[in-house]
Amino acid sequence: MAEEGRNVVIVGGGWAGTIVARDLSAKLDASKYNLILVSDKPYFIHLIAGARMTVTAVDKLEDKALVPFDKLFHNGNGSVKIGKVVSVSGRSGEKGGEVVLEDGEHISYAALVLATGSSWPGPLDFPNKESDMRSHLDSWRNRYEKANHVVIVGGGAVGLETAGEIKDIWPKKKVTIVHSEGQLLNDTYPDKFRRDIERRARLRGIDLILGDKLDIPAEGTVGVTTHNGKELPDVDLVVPAFGSRPNTEFVSSLGEGIVTPSGTVRVNEHLEVPGHPGVFAVGDIIDWKEQKQAVKANAHAAIVAANLVSFLEGKPYKKAYKGSYEMILIPLGRNGGAGYLGFLWGIMLGDFFSRLLKGKDLAVSQARAARGY
Repeated sequence: MAEEGRNVVIVGGGWAGTIVARDLSAKLDASKYNLILVSDKPYFIHLIAGARMTVTAVDKLEDKALVPFDKLFHNGNGSVKIGKVVSVSGRSGEKGGEVVLEDGEHISYAALVLATGSSWPGPLDFPNKESDMRSHLDSWRNRYEKANHVVIVGGGAVGLETAGEIKDIWPKKKVTIVHSEGQLLNDTYPDKFRRDIERRARLRGIDLILGDKLDIPAEGTVGVTTHNGKELPDVDLVVPAFGSRPNTEFVSSLGEGIVTPSGTVRVNEHLEVPGHPGVFAVGDIIDWKEQKQAVKANAHAAIVAANLVSFLEGKPYKKAYKGSYEMILIPLGRNGGAGYLGFLWGIMLGDFFSRLLKGKDLAVSQARAARGY
């Protein structure tokens, strides 16, 4: 094992953090560097399966979508520390530093990767402990099953996928999406695709209230009224599917101006934090004008792993991030949905590709394989 001062620390066991960890475990010399993944959860959560997993116990997705870390590292070249990072220190312009965990433990680093991802309200606000996770899933599944009329606040991908999963299990259950914009999703995507996903949602029997807002009422409330005065007297479950936020509270301890007002972390084209050599950021938390998606994190991870190795070797960085094409695939249950690929003339995909590429198993098998399973 390398001396403590040669730790390479990755904070965050989500999509981006685990991909970087696995890549680095194949690249770093274990006699020179200790690769340490710090995660506040004892497993990777495949969030792409989150909507289905919280709606229904069918297929017992939690048995596969919660992936242990035991096979993550190539040749066992790495270790996992379960804990929550509360601060990080590193003098501007200087190399190295340390992260501090909630229990007071200090872990020094020669290089650091920030990969803390985003948090969601409601069903996707997964607890850290495994025992609490099971009760969280049971609670939401029970709420969905008992509800007569479910209103989902937020017409982005999470809201649409949740509505589709509910309709798959209970085709006659009343489901309504309330979305603040005049069309579903946001203006990253062309109107033709936004109209198409709206058409498909309505065909599934999902009601839509567009250009309106709804406050989340207290649990147990029956009947709600939107901001525009639309009354929904029979609604007995309101589900938030909006407002994801970057998990970057502790990152501000690195210095002023590193975290933007929106909570993202400033990076340069090498995905390095400016003024902090050897500190990189990946995934949802980076301050880059693009939609926050797992497919983007794959591209980030490859760049950071390569540049981090170059940093440790004292060599110039080899890779720069130039952004990614926008693309999205939204299943509306197992057998339908739509997708958009933002290259060439803008390619739209329908039910067949949605079912083939994502709807059937939500890419669970691919996610597991990418983490050693």
